[in-house]
Amino acid sequence: MKKTFRIIGLCLLALFVGYTLYFLWQQSQPVPTVYELVSPQQRTLVKRTTVAGSMEARRQLAVKSQATGVISRLLVEPGDKVKAGDLIATVKIIPDMALLNEAQSRVEAARIHLAEVQREYNRVHSLYEDGVMSRADEEAKSSQLASARESVTAAESQVQVITRGQSARSGGISVTDLRSTMTGVVLSVPVKEGASVSGTSAFTEGTTVAKIADMSDVIFRGFIDETEVAKLKVGMDMELHLGSMQEVTIPAKLDYIAPEGEMQNGAKMFEVKATASIPADVTIRSGYSANASIVLGTAPNVLSCDETAISFEEGKPYVYVLTSDPSDTDHQQFERRAVTIGLSDGLVIELKSGVKAGELLRGNQKN
Repeated sequence: MKKTFRIIGLCLLALFVGYTLYFLWQQSQPVPTVYELVSPQQRTLVKRTTVAGSMEARRQLAVKSQATGVISRLLVEPGDKVKAGDLIATVKIIPDMALLNEAQSRVEAARIHLAEVQREYNRVHSLYEDGVMSRADEEAKSSQLASARESVTAAESQVQVITRGQSARSGGISVTDLRSTMTGVVLSVPVKEGASVSGTSAFTEGTTVAKIADMSDVIFRGFIDETEVAKLKVGMDMELHLGSMQEVTIPAKLDYIAPEGEMQNGAKMFEVKATASIPADVTIRSGYSANASIVLGTAPNVLSCDETAISFEEGKPYVYVLTSDPSDTDHQQFERRAVTIGLSDGLVIELKSGVKAGELLRGNQKN
């Protein structure tokens, strides 16, 4: 009995040692590399580039105050439609005391000069009537008198402009009445009644009272990277996709590419503009974000494959064609083959030569 147990124990020990050796041998064997297989197919490829930007009116302006003062009346709100010549706001003049004092001094000086010239004219005119002075002398003094009167009128008008924003000689033109110079929609009104405003001068642009835009002519405005701008041409068709209306596609045509780029976030960007054809049932608001899709090229019905199947060695494209049984994934064998490639849409690339339909190509590694 003991002999039987000994034999069984030795057998079990032998089995354990054998299994251990087999397990260690299995672990020491290299794991076969398995690749995904890519099948070339006939496709129509479209290469596009996307430009981020926004929608805005082609024509827009800022109505600025022409005089320094406060807003006494504000007649528009954002969203209001206005016509050219409509009154936007009224400014109450707050005169600059230094300028007012200077203007009043000029008025007094002009009046003093006028009184002096008047006396001289009266003396010469009396002598002319007595036949002592010539007609030419009398006419010269008459011209001096007219000039002195004009100086007084001009000085008084300047005081009126400083204090009231208009003068009797201005013919109804007033710098206190701010009017729209175009027909459009009021985009914004950055001031309120009672707010102080500064007038336009050689040193300041003046305070903006309202922004007006013609929303019947809307364009797309965006920026494109310098690596893509060389591929664009004026006249290219575009498709606009609005951030606020994902289901709406608006056709547009590229009509402007900036001749000079500007640095943005460390990259050289070029401004582009496109005229949008807005459908009648779509309302566009200024500032809508939009992405413009531009077709750079097409390749209809060409043999193509995923770009993952293309390898580049020394700048030349190659593929690896499967030469073994597709079902034997543990022993895949491939043949390297040079190919000629064409248009790529970023995911799929055209194969012009080197590969036939039905062949299988090596893709990404599975493990």
